[in-house]
Amino acid sequence: MKGPLFYSKILLFGEYGIIKDSKGLSIPYNFYNGALKVDENPSQEAVKSNASLMRFVTYLEQLQNDQPALVTFNLDVLKADVERGMYFDSSIPQGYGVGSSGALVAAIYDKYANAKITVLENLTREKLLQLKAIFAQMESFFHGKSSGLDPLNSYLSIPILINSKDNIEATGIPSQSATGKGAVFLLDSGIVGETAPMVNIFMENLKEEGFRKMLKNQFVKYTDACVENFLGGDMKSLFENTKQLSKVVLNNFKPMIPEQFHGVWQRGIDTNDYYLKLCGSGGGGYILGFTQDLEKAKQSLKDYKLEVVYQF
Repeated sequence: MKGPLFYSKILLFGEYGIIKDSKGLSIPYNFYNGALKVDENPSQEAVKSNASLMRFVTYLEQLQNDQPALVTFNLDVLKADVERGMYFDSSIPQGYGVGSSGALVAAIYDKYANAKITVLENLTREKLLQLKAIFAQMESFFHGKSSGLDPLNSYLSIPILINSKDNIEATGIPSQSATGKGAVFLLDSGIVGETAPMVNIFMENLKEEGFRKMLKNQFVKYTDACVENFLGGDMKSLFENTKQLSKVVLNNFKPMIPEQFHGVWQRGIDTNDYYLKLCGSGGGGYILGFTQDLEKAKQSLKDYKLEVVYQF
């Protein structure tokens, strides 16, 4: 048995901001994927994944009892499959900010949800919000609190524009150019990040008025501008605003940036070779980079592993 593939995602803009109603833009990243599987001779990884799925099934049972109007599952079949050793076979790195739990949630919903909303339907805003609400509840098993966006992106495999909490839509993004000098890339920090502690730090910071002010007047302002610039293909303004966003993040989100990258982050701002921002909740995993000259950025960051996500 092997199920369909679900892809990783990248939130280009909006991490943390979307908790406070900034815009956001999330795109599928097909380099990594995962699928539900049953093997004759499971590996240690598979056994571990299966044990985690068992706990997830218990959680989904509880969710169904508490909120039957939101979602119900074919639990008998799901339980039987998990007892047979089903696991999530995934190349998506965990704790890297590219949506490993999101892809798993999407796969389980796709195979076991009753009356599921499918990708082939006319995806109205109501349906997108309904899916997002279901996925938020399902994914909170892994993170404590989830926006539901990662699974939504993985499930639909299309770019999603977040205008605000209650206003999301499928969107098109400017087409890639394989020969383009400009690029969005992933920088591997080599450290696994944990989502929950980072979100907790953010929630604690929100209690301070100064932090809330900075979020609204700087972080959300530049995030919204970046989303609009990117979708509008205005690359000149995009880089100006990404630079400002990179500064704001370095000054106000230091705990989310691994210490050994503080200097690398600042160097990008000083040289204009590249600008860095958080990818997901931070604390490790990938860091997202933007550059107007990919060769220059590669030279500047030659000691690090870069993965190009998007070229323009």
